[in-house]
Amino acid sequence: MIRPTCSAPVGLARLVEYWLAELDAATEARIEEHLFGCGVCSRKLEELAALATGIHQLVRQGAVHTVLTSAFVRRLTEQGLRVREYNVPHNGSVDCTVAPEDDMVVARLQAPLQGIERLDLVEGEARERLYDIPFNAKHGEVVVTPRVEELRKLPASTLRMRLVAVDASGERVIGEYTFHHTPYSGRSSTT
Repeated sequence: MIRPTCSAPVGLARLVEYWLAELDAATEARIEEHLFGCGVCSRKLEELAALATGIHQLVRQGAVHTVLTSAFVRRLTEQGLRVREYNVPHNGSVDCTVAPEDDMVVARLQAPLQGIERLDLVEGEARERLYDIPFNAKHGEVVVTPRVEELRKLPASTLRMRLVAVDASGERVIGEYTFHHTPYSGRSSTT
């Protein structure tokens, strides 16, 4: 059996940008034209959309602990997901909680990211580490979503995260963030 091929495949990053509507109109039109005529790339886009649907379902269940893009969070809120967001200044802290109606909690970690090649997120004393996370150097932020169901079970506690830049010369901490979590009491605010 001969599998269809594409002589000029659209890369995964471009497909994600297309799906999230992050491209300028001319680039979007070019990719769209290619997709209409290319079964290989159209199938890749369908697979990406199916993956996003699966992630969306896991987020709704509170089962996802990951780093997302701002565009992905925006898309989830546009689709009706209730997102509680906290903006955490560089080397700063925030008082936080999770309400019963929240589908997802997002922490926007502000950091100087220009020139960073690879970034890891280290969490807590157990030193859980997410490797090579996505980040937006231009906007100077990393968007983190913890498992919301785990947050709901926490007593009043202090949690910490660190952003660690990794390159050929080694590692360096570029930001430390503290979360003062309080169980939901019926009144709270987001920052």
